[in-house]
Amino acid sequence: MKRREEPQGGLSFLDCICCGFGAIILLFILSMGATKTIIDQSREELERVLAQRLAALGKLEAEKTSLTTQLTAARTSIDTITREIETLEAMVSTLREQIQNEAAGKEKLVVELDEMKREGDARQKEIDIPQIDASTPIGVPVESNYVAFVIDTSGSMRDPQTEMLWSYVVRKFEEVINAYPQVDGVQFLDADGRFILGRANGWLTDSPATRQAMIQAVRRYPIFSNSNPVPGIIRAIRTLYDPKDETMKMGIYVFGDEFTETAESVLARIDRLNPPDENGKRPIVINGIGFPNLLRAGFSLGQSGLKFANLMRELTQRHGGAFIAVTD
Repeated sequence: MKRREEPQGGLSFLDCICCGFGAIILLFILSMGATKTIIDQSREELERVLAQRLAALGKLEAEKTSLTTQLTAARTSIDTITREIETLEAMVSTLREQIQNEAAGKEKLVVELDEMKREGDARQKEIDIPQIDASTPIGVPVESNYVAFVIDTSGSMRDPQTEMLWSYVVRKFEEVINAYPQVDGVQFLDADGRFILGRANGWLTDSPATRQAMIQAVRRYPIFSNSNPVPGIIRAIRTLYDPKDETMKMGIYVFGDEFTETAESVLARIDRLNPPDENGKRPIVINGIGFPNLLRAGFSLGQSGLKFANLMRELTQRHGGAFIAVTD
């Protein structure tokens, strides 16, 4: 029998498996190198992106700090402006209130003028008050060695164009004060009892300079009093008269044009403050100077003017003085 010849150059099964396994290992080794390169590249890209993000974050933090600073400054500015606005609103409110008060006062004066005109038309009656010529000095007693003046500085005693006291009122005040020889003390108050010049509750030393200062102070006095001289009279008696000073002969001069209260209670109160001695003489002499200012507008004296005249006539008669009505 002929022996079969085996083929030359053949591969066994195990050879095939070994070759395949070697190929797989080779591919794995090759792929590991490529993967490492990709990972390195990815790491570098991530680090670059991270650096960019960190830089952007730092910039945002700086912007946040700047905006926070600006916001704080803006809030401070807003608070300051708010306080300024509140202050201005308060000032505006005060000014508005003052304007309203002035307007109400002027409106009241107009109403009173209309009422007085109607009364004058209805009554057609002149008040029975002694009149003196404006060119003559006021004829009032001058025996006192301490003299106090109580001056009504309300709207009716003022020139509406300048809001200062009528020039003829100041002129009569000057005439009265200059009619006196030198005295031991002088002082003057407005109708509400405010001291116009010098120390409150004390006398001014009489001198030509003091008298000139008093005249100027009256001429320029800016405060509007009420049309009621009673508070000024009472304060002058209570604060200026010294019952322990036996040499004191005090006189009070009241300058005014209106009175709106009831005379009986006022007369009784001043009687208690200035009582007569056993001889019927009172320690303080009270004189009155009446200014029917509304006559300048062509009206007769209204009710408030009549009340002032009646009060002062009775008051001066009880307290040893004189009441004189003057015109300009």
